[in-house]
Amino acid sequence: MDADNTRMVQTTVRLPIELVNRVKRQAKRENRSFNSFVEHTLYKATELVFPKLKPEDFIISDEIKSLTAKNFRRPSQEELDADPKLAYLVEKFKL
Repeated sequence: MDADNTRMVQTTVRLPIELVNRVKRQAKRENRSFNSFVEHTLYKATELVFPKLKPEDFIISDEIKSLTAKNFRRPSQEELDADPKLAYLVEKFKL
């Protein structure tokens, strides 16, 4: 984890009392503190989720290939080693 990700900042949020009470009850059910529950919930709500795509979802039309072929620069082996998704696409489409 990044050093920036471990630094904490205190903040104030105004919430309806009924919502605060619901959050406290849910936190207790999950054996978490109020703060831990809110932090966990915010992380879940804002995490990046990449859809699980099947290989057939990556079909690129010949028209699109022809448009990109002129400006396409094959990534270096170092770039491919650093980015498995890019390596997959380059291999899949024989670029």
